[in-house]
Amino acid sequence: MTPDDSVQVSVLGLGAMGTALAGALAGALGGELAGRTMINLTTTSPAQSRELAAWAERAGVAYLDGGIMATPSMIGRPGSSILYSGSADVFHECRPLLDVWGTSAYFGEDAGLASLYDLALLAGMYVMFAGFMHGAAMVAPAGVTAGEFATRAAPWLAAMTSTFDGLAEVVDGGDYTVDGQQSLKFSSLDDILAASSDQGIGTEAVAMVQRLIHRQIDAGHGEEGFARIIESIRQPG
Repeated sequence: MTPDDSVQVSVLGLGAMGTALAGALAGALGGELAGRTMINLTTTSPAQSRELAAWAERAGVAYLDGGIMATPSMIGRPGSSILYSGSADVFHECRPLLDVWGTSAYFGEDAGLASLYDLALLAGMYVMFAGFMHGAAMVAPAGVTAGEFATRAAPWLAAMTSTFDGLAEVVDGGDYTVDGQQSLKFSSLDDILAASSDQGIGTEAVAMVQRLIHRQIDAGHGEEGFARIIESIRQPG
């Protein structure tokens, strides 16, 4: 198996890719795919990635699933990274090709893990973007441009990412009473919500976090740390 024997797939959504693969299997390429390698870089859910891996095994195709953590202009440049899971043999033997596209990271034989990491990281990104947009909307009525707000928001949010390791340690340890955490009662977002309403903007982005906080407070955990909101996420109401 070599990179020259591989077929790379990256299309818009599983529906388009499923159609393309079905056509290939039914047509002249069907026989040619057997015994070859497929590297899927289309964004799919973990379940879809595992389904594709199962299809590939039945078809005699060695399968590697990928999640692209980069914009198109970043591919092949510093900062581009691609997450992989599925066949370890494919990953290691095609590594010279994969590393051309970006920094490669392999997460194991479970074909759904790369997708799971990809979508989890994107979830954090989109919620952060929503928070930035909320803040920009808050200050806009005061005549502050989004660009001006960004000059303050970027370093502040970057600094806050340094707390991730500490939050993760608390979550992994399961003790939300650890000293140094801000308590859930102290973390109430009432002032932010009131100021947002006064500015005439929507409160959905912040209200979502407020609901996660209050579910834990209502369950009697108000004196515990902010990291406890993960329990609201783990156990949907």
